[in-house]
This record gives sequence, structure tokens and C-alpha cells, in this order.
Amino acid sequence: MRHILTLNAGSSSIKFALFEEHDGLSEALRGQIEGLGTASPHLEAQLRGSALAEERLDAASAADHEAALNVVLDVLQRAIGRTTVDAVGHRIVHGGLAFTRPTVIDDDVLTRLETLNPLAPLHQPHNLSGVRAAHRAFADALQVACFDTAFHRSHPWVNDTYALPREFYDQGVRRYGFHGLSYEYVTSRLKEIAPQDEKGRVVVMHLGNGASMCAIRDGQSIGSSMGFTALDGLPMGTRCGQLDPGVVLYLLQEKGMTAPEMTDLLYRRSGLKGLSGLSHDMRELEAAGTPEAAQAIDYFVDRIRRELGAMAAVLAGLDALVFCGGIGEHAWRIRDRVCQGFDWLGIELDESLNRAGETVISAGGSRVRVFIVNTDEDMMIARHTARLIVERGNS
Repeated sequence: MRHILTLNAGSSSIKFALFEEHDGLSEALRGQIEGLGTASPHLEAQLRGSALAEERLDAASAADHEAALNVVLDVLQRAIGRTTVDAVGHRIVHGGLAFTRPTVIDDDVLTRLETLNPLAPLHQPHNLSGVRAAHRAFADALQVACFDTAFHRSHPWVNDTYALPREFYDQGVRRYGFHGLSYEYVTSRLKEIAPQDEKGRVVVMHLGNGASMCAIRDGQSIGSSMGFTALDGLPMGTRCGQLDPGVVLYLLQEKGMTAPEMTDLLYRRSGLKGLSGLSHDMRELEAAGTPEAAQAIDYFVDRIRRELGAMAAVLAGLDALVFCGGIGEHAWRIRDRVCQGFDWLGIELDESLNRAGETVISAGGSRVRVFIVNTDEDMMIARHTARLIVERGNS
């Protein structure tokens, strides 16, 4: 039996899952450590779906990604005893032009991925910190990079470019799209539960702290709301989404903001948090009852609805709509508001099914079928990693 560990390393968190491969992949363990580098980091873990650990950690034990991986090792040993990790699959947000499929990580690959840090400053540096820590913690394991941008490399040229001089496109300034691992997993699940819909014109909404939408035809990405970086498109928890570039020029030139200040504004102080002045968490905003929180939700919904119309135009119609991500899977009011008034496109929700969070939430007579699919990027990473183990003859 092989064991595959998946890691999703963020700025102050690390999510992990352990998969066993024996006549297929099965999840044995899942968890996360939040608050890395703070005074009160927190561990949660589940073993085969049941609670295994929930505890506060001392600051030193989760001071950085390397320290956090020692905690992960301890959790693994507590859960399933001493075991060999055969491979580690990493979520890497940006693959740029060169990395269009899962790739075994060596020193050269790691160096090339570091050059993409400016394109995903909230994610890429921390993803790569997790890779380095995993190299040290699991020296004999195969390390595999799985890219959020890879799924979107099937974009037609018109959905891949900006109206800038051609040399910029050739240099890599183009619409990469993100959340690709989520879209890839959701597409695979839709193929299982509704194969005829998966072959048609599908819009998938990944709605969470990061939010985007993807137009998919016959299982291939045709267009994404995100672009060159993970800032574009929908408003998110703390990111602004679509923004007139003239605003950036104005703030730089007339208000004297520096590039680091702009980065902080657009990535960390905008979106739902900036609009509400309260929180990036949709649950808190729905419960707040303040005018600002309500306006933040209104803006979030409006931009989703606008993008849905655009995606339907890209696809020349719509056969299925899928909600996924933390908000998409759990916020029934948001789903209801997004779909209201889209009967002209063929969307009609069943109110009771939507409130109950069923897999199919469209009404019986709805021409467009509407689904909730629980996304699982970890499983997608594990599948890619298992395939590369076999390709390299490490079976």
C-alpha cells in the first residue's frame, strides 16, 4: 500500500491530507494547522471522517511551515503509526507558461517557480515554502507540483489575451485563470453524477474566500473570470476583483501610494472585508444586519450574476450550473439570489432542495440543471501524484 500526502501551504496555515492507494485512492486523514507564526496556532484533524484532534499548539511548534510539518508527522504517527510517505503532492497556485501539467519537483523546477512569486504574492511564496519544508521532512518521497492554472490552458486565444501590444502576450502577460484543481475535480464528479450535462455547456462557480467562475464545454475550460493574477473577476474575501486599471494609476500617481501599499490594499483590505468594514466571512456578514454588510453581499451577488451572463454568452447557452467552494456549498441565500431572474436563461431553483443543500437543486421543469458539488482539491492532487508515481516506475 502506498501513502500520498497532499499539502496546501498558505501564509499562516497548512492544510494536509493523507491518502492510501490500494485498488484506488481513499482518504485516511485530513487536517489543517492555522495561525502559523502567531502566539496561538490551532490544529484540527479527522481520521476517516471522525474527529482525531482539535487543540491549541504552543507558538514554537508552528512557528513556520517546517515546524508545522513536524506537527503533521506527529499527527500521522498518532493516527496510523509509523508509515512511509511515498509521495507528497503540493498545490501550486501559478504555473505560468511552462507548467501546464503536474510536474515532479527538483531544484530547477523550484527555481523556475520562484520567478512566478510576483504573479501570486498571497500564495506562491508560501506554496514553495511548503515544498522546501516537505523536502526536508520527507527526503525520500517524490515531490509533485499540481497547478491551479493548468486546467485553463485550453482557453481559446480570445479568452487568453489582453488588448496590449503582442509582445506582452508572448512574454507571458495573459489570462491564466485559477482554481483549476477545484474545477478539474468538480468536472470529474459531474461526469460521474450527470454525464450528459458534463458533456455540455457548464458554468462552475467556485465561491469562497477566493472566488471565481469558469465556463466549461465538453470538460474543457473555455473561459475564466480570473486573469493574469488571482485578483481579477469576482470580489472575494479580501481581494477586490475586477477593477479599472485607471484606479491603480490614480492611486499611484495622485495619492502617492507605493507598490507594496497597493498590493496590501488590493489583496488584503478590499473585497467583502473592505466593502463591509467588518469581515471577509460570509456567515458573519449575513448575521451582521448592518447596511454596509448588506451592501457588500449585494455587490458580491451582482458581480456573480453579471459574470454568469457573460459566461453563458461565451458558451452560446447553458446546460448546467454548479456551485462549489465554502460559500457555494453552504450559503443557500446566496445561491437563491444568484439564480433569481435567470428564467430567461432556463434556470429555475427548487426552494426546498436549495435550502436543504441537495446535490441537484434545480426545479423539475428547469431547462438548466443546477448542482451543488463539494469540491476536493486534495483528492485531485492525490490522483495526479499517484499517476506520476506510476509514470516514473515507482510502483
